[in-house]
Amino acid sequence: MCGIVGYIGKRDVAPLLLEGLQRLEYRGYDSAGVVVSSPKAPALKMVKAKGRVRDLEAKVPARFKGTTGIAHTRWATHGAPSDVNAHPHLDAEGKVAVVHNGIIDNASDLRRKLEADGVEFLSETDTEVLVHLISRSQAEKLEDKVRETLRLIEGTYGIAVLHADFPDRIVVARNGSPVVLGIGEKEMFVASDIAALVAHTRQIVTLDDGEMATLKADDFRTYTTEGTRTTAEPTTVEWEAASYDMGGHDTYMHKEIHEQADAVDRVLRGRIDDRFSTVHLGGLNLDAREARQIRRVKILGCGTSYHAGMIGAQMIEELARIPADAEPASEFRYRNAVVDPDTLYIAVSQSGETYDVLAAVQELKRKGARVLGVVNVVGSAIAREADGGIYVHAGPEVCVVSTKCFTNTTVAFALLALHLGRTRDLSVRDGKRIIEGLRKLPAQIAEMLEQEEEIKKLAQEYAEARSMLFIGRVRGYPVAREASLKLKEVSYIHAEAYPASELKHGPLALIEPALPTVAIVPDDDLLEKNRAAMEEIKARSGKILAVAHQHQEKADQTIVVPKNEDELDPILMGIPLQLLAYHTALTLGRDIDKPRNLAKSVTVE
Repeated sequence: MCGIVGYIGKRDVAPLLLEGLQRLEYRGYDSAGVVVSSPKAPALKMVKAKGRVRDLEAKVPARFKGTTGIAHTRWATHGAPSDVNAHPHLDAEGKVAVVHNGIIDNASDLRRKLEADGVEFLSETDTEVLVHLISRSQAEKLEDKVRETLRLIEGTYGIAVLHADFPDRIVVARNGSPVVLGIGEKEMFVASDIAALVAHTRQIVTLDDGEMATLKADDFRTYTTEGTRTTAEPTTVEWEAASYDMGGHDTYMHKEIHEQADAVDRVLRGRIDDRFSTVHLGGLNLDAREARQIRRVKILGCGTSYHAGMIGAQMIEELARIPADAEPASEFRYRNAVVDPDTLYIAVSQSGETYDVLAAVQELKRKGARVLGVVNVVGSAIAREADGGIYVHAGPEVCVVSTKCFTNTTVAFALLALHLGRTRDLSVRDGKRIIEGLRKLPAQIAEMLEQEEEIKKLAQEYAEARSMLFIGRVRGYPVAREASLKLKEVSYIHAEAYPASELKHGPLALIEPALPTVAIVPDDDLLEKNRAAMEEIKARSGKILAVAHQHQEKADQTIVVPKNEDELDPILMGIPLQLLAYHTALTLGRDIDKPRNLAKSVTVE
C-alpha cells in the first residue's frame, strides 16, 4: 500500500527520495511528500502534494538541500486525499517528522486526549497522533521518544522518524507493515519495499514485527521495542534495478504477461527429479514421514492468491488424494476455526506481507499449526514466520494487478501436489506424465501469447459490455473467478463468476443479449456438461466467448488454448483472459498499472 523511502549519508537527499518514490508508485497511492534535514538546519523542510510523484517533484524548490530525509506515497485510510493529509507530518515546531504505513486503531482516543492538552491538529490522519506524541515525550534519546510513543499505540505501523535535534539518525519501527533497511557504503537507506533500494544497494535487512532500528550514515543497529538488541545479518536480494523497468512495453502489466514463459521456466528450474518422477522442494522442511501424516490441507490467501489457492487445492486432491480446500485468509482469521494438528496450512501471498494472511499465519503458529508459505519475495514476513515453503521466483511484479505471479503460484502448487502425491500413492507413470506436462508449460504459454492480436480484437468488441458473466466447472471455476477479478480490477467492468452447474439455480435470470458470458471449457470429463451450460445460455439469446481446447460450436467466439494434462490445464486457461482484461482496459483508456482505489500490497485490514 503506502510507500516509505528514507536516506542518510552525504549525497543530496531530495533526488534520491523522489527516485525512490517513483519506484514505489506501482503500490497505489493518492498523494506524496518529502522532508529533509541537514546538520546545520534548525528545522526540517517539507513539501507535500496531492496526486502523483511528478506533482510533488514540480513543487520541490531548487534550494531544497539536505543529506538526510524521509518520503512517502500515501493511500488514504484516514482523511481524503489532500496536500494537508499527505505524509510526512510535522509537529508545531517543525522539528519532528513521521511517515507511516498502517492504521492506528486507537487514534481517535489519543487525538482527544492530545486536543484536551491544547494540541492543534492540522490533518485528519491517524498518523499525526504519532508526531505529537513523539514531540511531547520527555525522553532524552530519540529512540526512547519513539519507544514511549509506540507503547501507547494499538494497530499496525511501519514508521520512519526524523528529529531536527538528532540530525545524525533516522529511527524506524515495524509492527505489521514492512520496513526494509538498505546497507550502503557510508550511507543507509530505508523503504517499505526493496524496489526503492535495488538501484543503490542489494544488501538488505528486513525488520520483524516488534523491532526497531537506528540508521546512521556509517552504521545501523536493530533492537526490540522493549530496547533489547537484536542481531540482523544483511542478505543479498536477487532482483536488480533493471527488473523494474518496462523493457520496451507500454505498461508493466503487458510486460509481465509476456514474461510468463520465462517466469514459469524459473519456478521449475532445478526442482524436477526425473529419477524418481518427483520434484525437489528443500525449502518445505517436511520429510517423507511428516508428509504422509498430513490428513488435510488448508490454503489461505486473499484476492488473486486465494484463486491460485483454489487451483492448488484441486491439484493436491487430485494428485496426492489429500482433502484440500482454499479459504480467504481475511475470513479464516476471524471465524475461530478449529486448528487440527494433522492439517497442513499453506499461506499464499505475492508480497509475503499481506496483512490478513500474515495475521492468519501468526494465529496458526500460536496454536501450534504447521504452516508453509508460498510467496514471491525472499525474506518477507510470511517467509520468515512460516515453517517452510516455496518461493515462486516470478521476479518483481510492478503492476497492481497480478499476472505472472498468479501463474507461477499455480505452478508452485503443481510442484507441491506432485511432491505430496509421489510421497503417498501417485504412481511413477503419473509422476512422469505430470513432469512432462510441466515442461511443456513455457512453450505453450509463448504459443498463447502469439494470439494477442486476435484477443485484442475480441476485447474491443467486449469493451462495450456493462457487465460480464464468467463460468466454469471444477477445474474451470477458479479460472473463471480469477478472470472475473482481472476484468473488474483493470477495466472497471462489473463481472460475476459462477460454477456453470449453478446457472439454473438463479444466474440464468441475468442472461440476455447485453450480458456476455465467458465460458471456461477444458477438454476433460466435464466437457459435455460445459457444452450443456452453453446450450442453456444460447437458448436465452446470450452471447458466449469460450476458452477451450477446440472450437466450440455453441460459442460466438472461441479462444483456443493448447492442451496439457487435465490437472495442469487451469494454469494455461487463465492467460488469454489476462490479455482480454488488459486490452479491454486499454480500449476504455484505463490507468492499467494503477487501477483506481487499489494498491499492490495490502498491509492494512
